[in-house]
Amino acid sequence: MARYLYPAVFDPNENGGYTVTFPDLPGCVTEGDTLDEALQMAARAMALHLYGMEQDGDEIPVPSEPARVCFPEDASDDAFVTVIAASTEPVRDEIRNRAVKKTLTIPQWLNEESEKAGVNFSQILQSALKERLGIVDPR
Repeated sequence: MARYLYPAVFDPNENGGYTVTFPDLPGCVTEGDTLDEALQMAARAMALHLYGMEQDGDEIPVPSEPARVCFPEDASDDAFVTVIAASTEPVRDEIRNRAVKKTLTIPQWLNEESEKAGVNFSQILQSALKERLGIVDPR
């Protein structure tokens, strides 16, 4: 399981919340209305960003030392740096297990009989695909 630690800049904003940026991960930005929410959002944003980098085969940068992080020029005097920990495994599991809608075609008479019998089409299709592919459900 890939676990990462990166420094993040927490910059109080005019609405009383925080904007969070990651100097080592350009484009990874989030915010929260409270410090607690900003911390949670930072971990989620970082995990999603790094998951995307892993999927794209991008090189994962070495994290900077927190004491050496430079604040953006427009950062407030109350900005601070803290280290955020995140794992990409929960993101990977969430995305892999996300439902995907598929369109299928069956004869009308089969649809009618299946609906009368209360058949769950998604469940039947999943079972049939697993059987066909030789996939054993770990449950």
